[in-house]
Amino acid sequence: MSSDNEHSEDPGGGAPEQLALIRETVRKAKVPRAKPRTWRGAKLADRLPVARVLVNKGALHLDQYFDYAVPEELDADARPGVRVRVRFGAGSRQVRGGRREGGGLIDGYLVERLAESDYSGALAALAYVVSPEPVLSPELLALARAVADRYAGSLADVLQLAVPPRNGRAESKPSPAPLPPPPAPPAGSWERYPQGPAFLRALAEGGAPRAVWTALPGPHWPREIAAAVAATLASGRGALVVVPDGRAAGRVDAALTALLGEGRHALLTADSGPEKRYREWLAVRRGSVRAVVGTRAAMFAPVADLGLVAVWDDGDSSHSDDNAPFPHVREVIELRAAHARCGFLLGSTSCTVEAAQLVESGWALPLGADREQLRIAAPLVRTVGDGELAGDGAARAARLPSLAWRTVRDGLRDGPVLVQVPRRGYAPRLACERCREPARCRHCAGPLRAPDRGELDCAWCGRTETAWHCVACGNNRLRAQVVGARRTAEELGRAFPAVPVRTSGRDHVLESVPDQPALVVSTPGAEPVAEGGYAAALLLDGWAMVGRPDLRAGEEALRRWLAAASLVRGRAEGGTVVVVAEPTLRPVQALVRWDPVGHARRELAERAELGFPPVSRMVSVTGTPEALAAFLAAAELPPEAEVLGPVPVPRAEPGRPRRPGDAPPGELWERALVRVPPGSGAALAAALRAAQSARLSRGTGDQVRIRVDPPDIG
Repeated sequence: MSSDNEHSEDPGGGAPEQLALIRETVRKAKVPRAKPRTWRGAKLADRLPVARVLVNKGALHLDQYFDYAVPEELDADARPGVRVRVRFGAGSRQVRGGRREGGGLIDGYLVERLAESDYSGALAALAYVVSPEPVLSPELLALARAVADRYAGSLADVLQLAVPPRNGRAESKPSPAPLPPPPAPPAGSWERYPQGPAFLRALAEGGAPRAVWTALPGPHWPREIAAAVAATLASGRGALVVVPDGRAAGRVDAALTALLGEGRHALLTADSGPEKRYREWLAVRRGSVRAVVGTRAAMFAPVADLGLVAVWDDGDSSHSDDNAPFPHVREVIELRAAHARCGFLLGSTSCTVEAAQLVESGWALPLGADREQLRIAAPLVRTVGDGELAGDGAARAARLPSLAWRTVRDGLRDGPVLVQVPRRGYAPRLACERCREPARCRHCAGPLRAPDRGELDCAWCGRTETAWHCVACGNNRLRAQVVGARRTAEELGRAFPAVPVRTSGRDHVLESVPDQPALVVSTPGAEPVAEGGYAAALLLDGWAMVGRPDLRAGEEALRRWLAAASLVRGRAEGGTVVVVAEPTLRPVQALVRWDPVGHARRELAERAELGFPPVSRMVSVTGTPEALAAFLAAAELPPEAEVLGPVPVPRAEPGRPRRPGDAPPGELWERALVRVPPGSGAALAAALRAAQSARLSRGTGDQVRIRVDPPDIG
């Protein structure tokens, strides 16, 4: 402790008196020097002495703001948007010296400062300000509130996803000065799309175009996204791009660096590590960087003055968060585009039903190439069905048709060949043995199943089906839509012993492969990029993908096939794709014609007729049978709501990791689906949110899990 002001003329004299004076001064001080537990007796801030705080408690019944007193010593740092620590849980009777005391320390965000509180009781004081760095802007707070309301969740849970954990070392370093806007880029490969140059021009001129972009196959899409970002930056605004995984983020990052140079964009992925990721996030928050590319969590990146939000491959399951309240990137980006009134780009080589709905509703315009450009860029697609497999001796011997063998042999002369094999563990879906029409429930149109080879029942409403017949052809015989080939890689390696075989899958994903003859066996989504493109591709076991017990099985199969086929050289360069699946199936026909938009439109029309998402809003409610029944009985659902089920939730198999949606080990859970027509989704989410909040506030019974728009409903 410095005592410069207490020194006497005689350095050696008066020391005991000085120490006694210091002790007496500390004893009588009203404001303690150290950060105290309750700031008892401390003077409050003269101006705006009340802080409105969002505490970091995800429980719905605590989803509100709480008022705290601001001590004078914290006045300068306690600004809106900063992280704070507060006492929470103290009873109203624990009041001393006009301040509420007790409770445990908990994190929170200071939302605003007020002159007075609307709470009549005594206020607890802020414990301390964690950091003077404001991390929660009004725009981010409004977005998080909208996301929480849409997904029947709490604001604190959304902010857990939106704001990364603090890193003191990254926070202590200043961010670089922002660079001036770059010049507008040339159209480049956007010239291949009739409306492509106009889209870039609108962004560069400060406009807000909305487009659903069906990208041509090939390696150009990262550079085209980079051009859209550069055009937006040229207008003096910011841009945000969200991709499904780190590999895609790396490709867009490289394209942006090549086009704009270093220092104009931030890369936000989990692979960066906590310190680097937080440093990049702070650079965006401070305005040093105005462009962001990243994976799922980047959908909340605090980009200032947004001019463009973009999503690549919105059908990828990685875009759906597995943490409450389970938001989807596409929906969050739509909310951001609407709130910021900025440009919107939803791109993919395929087309989801949700993307088709955006176009059909007029919210966005289609952005695609004409058939001439498509014929140049796309490879030749050929099919092998059940009839050809049955009469093919090579197929019976090795489970690969002769056409596939010839395609591999010819492709290996010019470069690598890609072989896509579905992941193990795909469960079969029942379908008509004659025409392959999926077997559906007569009551709710849900998928039928045969648990343990017993009687048929519905996976949605649980009703038993005793007299099923196909509505398309009248047949009454079923088949499981799956044909497996687990030893594909081994068989290909034995057939072509002089050619190296590379594998890419969950345990080890390859980034790229050289332009040399090789067999590359990959699971869907893990296909590496080949330098110069693959000479050919085999899409094996099509039944395993089309026949999954999922509403999106056909859409997902087509998306996976198109993603793999897009890595193959164009037809003019000899690129060929062979898909082993029944040629009459709609996804197979869409692949042959390379028509993902047409497939999505037909799917949308059928779902509208049957009341399926996204035309209707559907929510899954999961829990123990008792908790689920009590919750549904107490919830004040909209009159038009339809409850399907409940049905048992699958249990995790011994030795297998628990998947999202599985029941906890040793527990029996059930799931009910609640469906409402268009226009009632907000009312349904509010009703379920209110019921969950009331249940938690009473503390009665087990909790239930609510998921709006679940990605997998069977």
